[in-house]
Amino acid sequence: MSRAAQDEPKRDAPHDSAPGARADESRKLVRRLGLFDVTMLVMGGIVGSGIFMNPSVVAARVHTPALMLAAWAVGGAVALTGALVYAELAARLPEVGGQYAYLREAFHPSVAFLYGWALLLVVQTGGMAAVAVTFARYFLELTHAPASDWLIAALALGVLTVINCLGVRAGGTVQSALMVLKIGAIIALVACGIIFAGARGATLDPILDRPASLDLLTAFGAALTPVMFAYGGWQTSGFVAGEMRDPRRDLTRGLIFGVVGVVACYLAVSYVCVGALGARGLAASSAPASDVMRLALGETGAKLIAAGIAVSTLGFLAQGMLTAPRVYFAMADDRLFFPWVARVSNSTRVPVVAIVLQGVFAILIAASKRYDQILSYVVSVDFIFFGLTGLSLFVFRRRAPRLEKSPGARDDASVSRSDEAPGFRVPGHPVTTALFVAACWLVVAATIYKNFSDSARGLLLLASGVPAYFIFRSWQRRNHP
Repeated sequence: MSRAAQDEPKRDAPHDSAPGARADESRKLVRRLGLFDVTMLVMGGIVGSGIFMNPSVVAARVHTPALMLAAWAVGGAVALTGALVYAELAARLPEVGGQYAYLREAFHPSVAFLYGWALLLVVQTGGMAAVAVTFARYFLELTHAPASDWLIAALALGVLTVINCLGVRAGGTVQSALMVLKIGAIIALVACGIIFAGARGATLDPILDRPASLDLLTAFGAALTPVMFAYGGWQTSGFVAGEMRDPRRDLTRGLIFGVVGVVACYLAVSYVCVGALGARGLAASSAPASDVMRLALGETGAKLIAAGIAVSTLGFLAQGMLTAPRVYFAMADDRLFFPWVARVSNSTRVPVVAIVLQGVFAILIAASKRYDQILSYVVSVDFIFFGLTGLSLFVFRRRAPRLEKSPGARDDASVSRSDEAPGFRVPGHPVTTALFVAACWLVVAATIYKNFSDSARGLLLLASGVPAYFIFRSWQRRNHP
């Protein structure tokens, strides 16, 4: 029996063979998402406003087109490696909650709880609040509506909350439609940059902006920081594994297809920005995508890309509103959170309480106008759990040989499905998985080193989940012995 199986709160036995199913029909989700939905979820979780802004941040840290494109390529390789790790984890444990379930089964329910705790308090909700305000600012720039940015942000979050309460199909359709529009905006930016702004004249010579040295390596590492953040988000698609028609197949394929698609888009945008603006012009730009479109089509182009960025941020919000509430649902379903959070609507079959809870938290953070400060607290926390999730694959792989030697082990209900042979395996494991874990924890180390006080606040926030876990665990033991 695994350590997680020994220590986790008692859960109802599955009433069918579907992963994540529970005997209590009032808590059962429905499987309505297919491969296209999953691929759009993966891409929608990654593509927000970062790719339209961050090329200039990268250009300010490394100063040749070759190094800029190399930073986006390396970041894409790390993201793809992470997606491959999560693809195998999804094949082993295609349950609602995704990363939450991997941490629970590999280590201990307390580790999974701390992840969900941080996700609800700031990681997900703080990120959504910040993106919602970004959407509001572009919306107001385009419409000149007489309203404050936090009010528009709150309205956007409220509308998406309502849409997702109508059902996973409604939420998935809106998210997929917005992702298609995002892809259209990226294609338009690339095409206009090449055809009208002279981006096809970009040269990769010289390759280095300084002699090969520790200084060059440090600068390249600094350039990778905004790149890594721009590639983040693909892991959230696993949160809705319990609502996918065939999660073992579709989630693994969707992760790979989605990340590869985003890498191609990001490299194309980076190439167009440096080609149209030049290395120095890109480094000096505060809004490179807008500058490229202004160069190509004048002020009309700038307005068009502003509309595209607004749609992109709204799509990111739609993806977050669809996926993350399933983690809080899983926590409550494990009896590690308020039981009413696990309630599923009889008509729409979605966890409406969890969805509303996230929407309310995000709106409160947006209204507080402290989202930027809150986000700076949790960068290190988020990547700690990325690294732990990568390590969970080593745990599952180590358990599997013992099961194969014990013919009766698979009949033991206490044995996690994560220990069964998956339909997908990470190429190059353990080297590729170890590199992914190392990359995540290097980001943690760099963040703590550069922003010690903010990181310390984030770690204290995470630590506040420890007493909360024991409170919920004590409640569970008293009410469900």
